[in-house]
Amino acid sequence: MAQFEVIAEGLGFPEGPVVMADGAVIVVESFAGRITRCWNGRKETVCEIGDGPNGTAIGPDGALYVCNNGGVGPEYFARLDRVGRIERVDLGTGRFERIYESCDGQALSAPNDLMFDRDGYIWFTDMGRMELDGKKYGGLYRAAPDGSAIVRIADKALSYNGVGLSPDMATVYVADTMTARLYAFDRRPEPQKPRLVATMPGQTSLDSLAMTAAGNVCVATIGETGAITTITPDGRMSRVETEDPVTTNIAFGGLDMRDAYITCSMKGLLVKTRWAEPGMRLVYAG
Repeated sequence: MAQFEVIAEGLGFPEGPVVMADGAVIVVESFAGRITRCWNGRKETVCEIGDGPNGTAIGPDGALYVCNNGGVGPEYFARLDRVGRIERVDLGTGRFERIYESCDGQALSAPNDLMFDRDGYIWFTDMGRMELDGKKYGGLYRAAPDGSAIVRIADKALSYNGVGLSPDMATVYVADTMTARLYAFDRRPEPQKPRLVATMPGQTSLDSLAMTAAGNVCVATIGETGAITTITPDGRMSRVETEDPVTTNIAFGGLDMRDAYITCSMKGLLVKTRWAEPGMRLVYAG
């Protein structure tokens, strides 16, 4: 059994951890519409961004980029102003701005997770969402961080969630929540069909993910106990249980990149444990 240290508690459905250079970890509180910095058992608000912040990543300009799903749950169904979007947060001032709300004239539904490639582009997923008239589908996108260009890589996806790029930047991995499948795409800014990497067995679903230095995919797994499942590029699996059924994300940090920060969203916790292999160093660090 892994040993977990509680970094922060009392969080409103934490997600999207980003490990900063000073050792602090920034998370979103999806149910509170808030972005929070956590360190040494302390918390402070970065900004009240509103609605449903989800995945986050540091961009080439040092700002925090956020997938905002616009808010989920029955209380949002009747809202005509609900907008899924990509937002940019100035970590020095807490000011935020919307970068993308649509692609080719079609509104984004519920952006979920994002990662930057070495050329400074955002790769992000749109999970889609339930509406009064049925399911809205999502997809995979590539976008410039300055708002100048966005391309839809895949559409009509059931529930794309976590996204990550391989260390050589050749492959984009995407986790689909409802089908519990991990897919792969080439890092090409053009429409593609996904390649199946693995399907999770049992009554589980997949959430967000992080990459290891060796190119393995560590994906948060929602189920009876909750876990982080490591999937190799050829589809082999192993898991570390977290004892929170709604385990939603993981991020790596520390000098050796073996400190794993995990969001246990049902319990409202950010926890840390030591990982068996180093995580991938991101192109842009906080």
